[in-house]
Amino acid sequence: MKVLGIGNAIVDVICRVDENFIHQNGLSKGNMKLIFDVAEFNKLLSSLKIEKTISGGSVANSIVGLSQLKNNVGFIGKINDDDLGIKYEIGLKKENVDFFYSKKRENLQTGTCLILITPDSERTMCTYLGTAGKINENDVDTNVIKNSEMIFLEGYLWDEGDPRKAFDKAIKSANKVAMSLSDKFCVDRHKPHFFELVKNKLDITFANEEEIMSLIDAESLQEVITFAKEIKKKLVITRGEKGAISIQEDNVVEIEAKKNIDVVDLTGAGDLFAAGYLHGILNNFSTKDCLIKGTEMSSKIIQQIGARLY
Repeated sequence: MKVLGIGNAIVDVICRVDENFIHQNGLSKGNMKLIFDVAEFNKLLSSLKIEKTISGGSVANSIVGLSQLKNNVGFIGKINDDDLGIKYEIGLKKENVDFFYSKKRENLQTGTCLILITPDSERTMCTYLGTAGKINENDVDTNVIKNSEMIFLEGYLWDEGDPRKAFDKAIKSANKVAMSLSDKFCVDRHKPHFFELVKNKLDITFANEEEIMSLIDAESLQEVITFAKEIKKKLVITRGEKGAISIQEDNVVEIEAKKNIDVVDLTGAGDLFAAGYLHGILNNFSTKDCLIKGTEMSSKIIQQIGARLY
């Protein structure tokens, strides 16, 4: 297998809302809020008109993108044996992704993420992790990891306790490790641990400019480039309208973003960028061509609703 993703198995529930909805519910626009109270989550869900549901989660989106590019891929993520869990598994298998998790009855429901799209195409997320956030080392099969060229992890999944043990077990058995930092709030919450991962454990780190600058307390992109050269690991940074940059030792390659794109929804932009870039690595593209493929995938996804290319 080319890439095994390990991440939050979350059903994406996509809804269009106005700006007032974001303010009235005390949400931070463009960011992700974790909701721990299922009653609070279900109350929010009941007030929305659902446009689409998808088997999502950040890494799962990337893995499906890789599958659509004809790479042999798999995914590990914890679900409940409930309606949403069944839909989740079916959704991934439809996309030719091998799902390495045997679902069973859990105390918590399958994870769900409300993706709220405002008229400016920005997406604000409210996530109830449910059983997804309870992944543990017993859910991670080392044989599957060893038989993969690379594992791809997400910062969203990392947490103290069981998820951290699952991460550690996966990293120890992996041939190569890539990870997305996921979200600035995520970085700020786990800064020392993420710093340690980026510096010492990861072969490839994906981040947007805000996330990586927060991680190393940088005030300029030049500081990020200097840091990447020092640690001698590959850092791949998306910069929105400014394009993207890949840094590994003295190999610094930058490309511009695509112009004149009709942006509909930014959901999945980073996930599909990672899919395109990793596809390039798996198929021995040059660094520049990896960046071009990542940009091409992210440009396509933001011109439609949701994080699946159709």
